[in-house]
Amino acid sequence: MRITLKLFASLSDYLPSGSLNNRVELEVAENETVTAIIERNHLPEKLVHLVLVNGVYLSPVERSSRCLVESDQLAIWPPIAGG
Repeated sequence: MRITLKLFASLSDYLPSGSLNNRVELEVAENETVTAIIERNHLPEKLVHLVLVNGVYLSPVERSSRCLVESDQLAIWPPIAGG
């Protein structure tokens, strides 16, 4: 099944070359979790801060049990400082 992975700010460096608009389509296994996608794409744990699936926030605890389904959109932001 296919999902869309969107990485923002400094995390966009972890997208494969040729990715457009901070996103890439991924082929994932049925019942693959958000944590598995994060690990498979070698995203540093300390940079994975805000995680949304289809616009809904997932706490760090929920990420290991939330399975993705066809056409889900997984969006991840690093911690951002500013004012």
